[in-house]
Amino acid sequence: MFVIKNYVTTGGTVACALAIGYLMQYGTPALPFGAQDSEIVVAEASTIPGLAGIVLTSSNPARKTSEDPVATQRTVKASQSAPTDDRDCSLGARAHAVPGAAARLIVNAPCHGNERIEVHHSGLTVTQQTDANGVLDLNIPALSEYAIFLISLENQKGTVATTHIPDIGQYSRIALQWQGETDLQIHALEFGASYGDNGHVSAASDAQGTGSVVHLAQPAFSDARNVEVYSFPVGQSQKSGSIELTVEAEVTAENCGRELNVQSLELRDDRELRSRDLTLSFPDCSRTGEFLVLNNLFQNLTIAAN
Repeated sequence: MFVIKNYVTTGGTVACALAIGYLMQYGTPALPFGAQDSEIVVAEASTIPGLAGIVLTSSNPARKTSEDPVATQRTVKASQSAPTDDRDCSLGARAHAVPGAAARLIVNAPCHGNERIEVHHSGLTVTQQTDANGVLDLNIPALSEYAIFLISLENQKGTVATTHIPDIGQYSRIALQWQGETDLQIHALEFGASYGDNGHVSAASDAQGTGSVVHLAQPAFSDARNVEVYSFPVGQSQKSGSIELTVEAEVTAENCGRELNVQSLELRDDRELRSRDLTLSFPDCSRTGEFLVLNNLFQNLTIAAN
């Protein structure tokens, strides 16, 4: 059974607010080759744009001595926010590589159950929620070989985890991020596929393709930062051809007649991570329930067989 939807196709509602630019990994130098997975590092929050005021800690804080004033500045005692039951409220995180050029990130915040938490990686920011025990277990498509994950809580405490992603060079990746209740959907039509055919790939599609889409969002928060990432294993492809990329968004009472700020991040054949800031203009509220189709956000991916 097919469900027919009304679509509004646009080629001119996307305004580029900034030219394509290269992203730096928060200004933090890459780890040396051979750095081990699950390594926890400490960084100064002041060097990370957008994270001013966040105090970064490690799961094994350095012991403070009179000869180590830096450790004194960087280490935060858990007792400052610990409850009266004397629980260990240390914030810790670890990351390790998983198949598909992704990282499994595990955050342990035992005194912050069911709380908002944000994860920052190579320009992406996604909002999540810890479970009742203060644990977050999340797989994230990586955008850099030496992946750095900055984790921040609502009380402005944070920590950092890093890992090496050895197969990142085997993937091309397209990511979208935005904030709020609008649900953006990346659709990839691989090698001439049509909607509903094998080769039509999206987070909600039942059709099978070579690539995959990961949707990271947290509906518990109306102002959550959301991410969708399409990945294609270019290093494993047995086909040559083109992948058409479009983005869909339902026109709702929350977004009709409004503009939505969106950022795209693209990791293509040259392995340079590029970003663009965009503004999407939604139709007026008479079009509520229809779908906006954006077919000019991304250039098609060109794939060469191996």
